[in-house]
Amino acid sequence: MHERLITLGCALAALLVCATLFRGEVPGAHRVVRPTTAEREGNGLMGAMTWLRGEGIRTVSLRERFDTLAARRDLPATGNLLILTLPIAIPLRTTELSAVNAWVRSGNTLLVLAALSDRPDWGRSGPMFHSDLQALTGLDVEAVRAGSANAQSDAAPDTAADADHKASDAGAQLLEATRALAQPRPGTLVPNRPHAYLRGVATATAWSDYAPHAWTVTIPRNGFVLSLAHERENSADVLWVRTQGAGTTIVSGFGSLFSNRALGLADNARLLANIVANAVGPAGAVLFDDEHQGLTTAYDPAKFYRDPRLYATLGVLGALWFTWVLGGTRLRLPQTRRNAPREVELVRATGGFLARVLRPATAARRMFEHFFSRLRALTRHGGEDGNPPWEWLEQHPRLAREDVLQLKEWYAGAYSDQRVPLARLHNLMVRTQRRLAA
Repeated sequence: MHERLITLGCALAALLVCATLFRGEVPGAHRVVRPTTAEREGNGLMGAMTWLRGEGIRTVSLRERFDTLAARRDLPATGNLLILTLPIAIPLRTTELSAVNAWVRSGNTLLVLAALSDRPDWGRSGPMFHSDLQALTGLDVEAVRAGSANAQSDAAPDTAADADHKASDAGAQLLEATRALAQPRPGTLVPNRPHAYLRGVATATAWSDYAPHAWTVTIPRNGFVLSLAHERENSADVLWVRTQGAGTTIVSGFGSLFSNRALGLADNARLLANIVANAVGPAGAVLFDDEHQGLTTAYDPAKFYRDPRLYATLGVLGALWFTWVLGGTRLRLPQTRRNAPREVELVRATGGFLARVLRPATAARRMFEHFFSRLRALTRHGGEDGNPPWEWLEQHPRLAREDVLQLKEWYAGAYSDQRVPLARLHNLMVRTQRRLAA
């Protein structure tokens, strides 16, 4: 009974360990929070969605591709706002780009929160999304590298020392760019001039978990872009607006403006309220793009964990496992006592070892030496001069002449390094010795 209780305790401990591993979270490990409406933590957008819904604004968690927007019957054709964050986790399709462009031109608004001037942890790879930004908004983005092109053209050719110095600087900059900041770094949006989107907005705050890069935004040649705000720290533009047909596209260089941790700071909520008030019609809705951040209709974790079949299955598996552990396993192995090896076993093991390492001719010669030594002790005719007493053996009346001739043949073969049948030789020597001792 004592062993069963110990086994039950160990089984419960193993089940607890498995449950901890099933959670998939390592204590103390940093989890990257994607900007989705399902996330309650820092970079999620649940706060913005909940606040707008509480204010009577219809909100939708969009978990489908953009090419389904035109076919949705639960949304009006115009007067909707789509909030999209860049970079995205699931790539855009070509059909989606044309669909969202047509959707905006028909009288809707697209708000793109691009992590250009800030680097939250979900955008730490840097703005490698410039192609998506250009396809969605028409804005081109280029990195600003240390030293302008004009300065490099006026300078003298680089020496080897200068090249090494620049290489070390580049390595230091790369290391700095990939290292998380000890404390999140704020970035401040400041309006350039009065605008309906900026009414009552003095500043808005964004957060960077990694050192932000420097970027320049190029205005498209085939359109007009109005710059509404800039970053107070470096005077770079961070908020643009342009019209597309009957709709509007708004681009923010701060991707974390309306995240959970930033929405309540400065005038962030006022900025979002102004955009919603000017973009959303009476029957319109605010759509949050969760599909391209990894939250799709193919998998709903809340629905999965609400399903009673999950817990019924886990209960059955747990019961079967406990039954097998407690009732179907042998808790104590039977004790086996091995007896000490006998003399025959030792001789057999030693002989087997010698048979693997000793040549038959060498063993045969040693056997003949012992055989003649025993003959000397028994009959005093063992070959005192060093030669075998073959003549005496051939004339002995108790020995068969064929046996003596066979001994002579094997003796010659042994001293000629030829293979000799040891078992037959041993038996012949024993038979010969017994006949001489009779």
